[in-house]
Amino acid sequence: MAVSTETLRRSFVDTNIWLYAFIQSQSTQKHDTARQILGKQEIIISTQVIGEVCVNLLKKMAFTEDNITGLIRSFYSRYPVAEIEQETFLTASELRGRYSFSYWDSLIAASALQTGSDILYTEDMQHGLVIDSSLTIVNPFLE
Repeated sequence: MAVSTETLRRSFVDTNIWLYAFIQSQSTQKHDTARQILGKQEIIISTQVIGEVCVNLLKKMAFTEDNITGLIRSFYSRYPVAEIEQETFLTASELRGRYSFSYWDSLIAASALQTGSDILYTEDMQHGLVIDSSLTIVNPFLE
């Protein structure tokens, strides 16, 4: 995937992209693509994504609490973090009704909208879908 055309855009990055970046798995391509996204975008993250990344790293990579503490501090020091508030939940509810998103995906999309992100990188929602004329869902692993 060519990330260079999107380097100046504000990008919200979903949990799965972070996990591919952190975990060298069977798919070297996904790992490399995820790392490229994180290195060349203005990244936004939410408290939901931080929680999901942490629980997955605890389970899959046997991270210690010290590792998790360091990761949380790193997220907050390096990236703007969107807090999930009442408006986020209400927007998520509206998006679920309009797009039939899952509960958790609707919160991700609502957080991305709330932060003024242009792109939502995820492999969990419909690639190319534009929400509210401003947020484009991009699955960076499609060829």
